[in-house]
Amino acid sequence: GCHSGITRKILQLMVRGSGIRDIAEVERISIGKVLRTLTESTYQIQPKQSHYESLEVDEFWTFVGNKNNKQWLIYAYHRETGEIVAYFWGKRDLATVQRLKAKLKQLGIHYTRIASDHWDSFITAFKNCKQSIGKFFTVGIEGNNCKIRHRIRRGFRRSCNFSKKIENHFKAFDLTFFYINNGFI
Repeated sequence: GCHSGITRKILQLMVRGSGIRDIAEVERISIGKVLRTLTESTYQIQPKQSHYESLEVDEFWTFVGNKNNKQWLIYAYHRETGEIVAYFWGKRDLATVQRLKAKLKQLGIHYTRIASDHWDSFITAFKNCKQSIGKFFTVGIEGNNCKIRHRIRRGFRRSCNFSKKIENHFKAFDLTFFYINNGFI
């Protein structure tokens, strides 16, 4: 993309786990400028393949404002390439898992096998697919959950780093997932 030097630097600091206030302080710019840079970013992941032998699916919770306002990320991950293939935000329920499945279909993604933990919603949503169920099969995505929590401060569970606005929360994840998949901003 065509970013000014400071915009690129702000985005790079964000995907390396720096918080909004830290970036403003270090770069000697306003918190407003950092937030505007985030809200104006338009990063979206694009699947790199149309067929994946095996995709791992899992849920990941964060919060916006306070811990009573949980936001659930349901996503598909390809262990061999470390790619986040698709994701959907919603409640921790079957409907959100079905939305993820529909998104995979809409993106034209085919897969031979789905690996998940024992959560009923995954088992039900992907009942017509070959499934590998159990923690042994989700080692890759569980490791990626740790990577996400290290990369993005608002992904920490026990933290004073959190989003106040849901739009900023989603943008921060879009940006980080783009960076995880592509290695650049």
